Amino acid sequence: MVPPFAALAARPIAGRLPPAAATWLLTGSALVLAVTSSAVLGLLAMTAVARIPLVAGLGHLSVQVMVRDDPASLPVAIVAGAACAAVAAAACRALCRRGTAIVAAGRQARRLPGTGDVVVTEDDAADAYTLPGWPCRIVITSGMLRALTRPERQVLLAHERAHASWKHYLFTSAARLAAAANPLLRPVASEVGFTVERWADEPAATVTGDRRLTARAVARAALASSAAPPARDGTLAQLGIVDVSMRHAGPVPRRVAALLQPPPRLSVLLLVAALLLVAVSGASALVAASNLHALIEYAQSGYRG
Repeated sequence: MVPPFAALAARPIAGRLPPAAATWLLTGSALVLAVTSSAVLGLLAMTAVARIPLVAGLGHLSVQVMVRDDPASLPVAIVAGAACAAVAAAACRALCRRGTAIVAAGRQARRLPGTGDVVVTEDDAADAYTLPGWPCRIVITSGMLRALTRPERQVLLAHERAHASWKHYLFTSAARLAAAANPLLRPVASEVGFTVERWADEPAATVTGDRRLTARAVARAALASSAAPPARDGTLAQLGIVDVSMRHAGPVPRRVAALLQPPPRLSVLLLVAALLLVAVSGASALVAASNLHALIEYAQSGYRG
């Protein structure tokens, strides 16, 4: 029951906490909730497996005790097992796709000309993004440079450098993997995409010292890039590996509205409430594991061979 509450709380957390803190909290929470919900499904599935006579015999378990004292019915345990298998398959598939895309992005970054962290490409379409790698490479098209004034270009460059410095693609990748394991966490993953953009917006506002200028740059770059979508590696963009920061990553109106307000301050109450929510999920998984352990010990004591 915790993941739905997390999904509902994701947007308030994203809007009311400082972006860096919100990103860490939402990403960490998504991972913990994905792991604990998968663990609970696995534990339920184990109760069904333990009722199979061959398995019970190997584990010296009394089938009669397992059937009589297991609080989970057999149909529920079977459904949990099927769900657990589906979760494992979805998570593995997402992990392979993300890993492949990150490797491809790293290769693309190494093939870019020059040795600096910023590469300007001759492309009339307005675009700017950060390619994952060690180090990350920032790509800005000539069309984007023409669309912005000099101060707005400083905002753009500071924004992308924040993506590169903090390796934001790791946060979005982790959140999407968690959502693949538990679809109820998709709103959380979506908000992580928003908070990493807000995280990059704030350093840009600090560098320029002008939040209104930063908001204007975000809006103008988004309008320019949407006018003529660039041709780019569709796989990387689809997987969210490439941070199309000024167009797709994070709702632009929300980002602009946030920049027109003072930077958010850390809310200890909201932070504690979110951490308690995650702790409840962890405690539930531990209780389920403890109950299953106790049931297995009791079934072993009733084993007659």
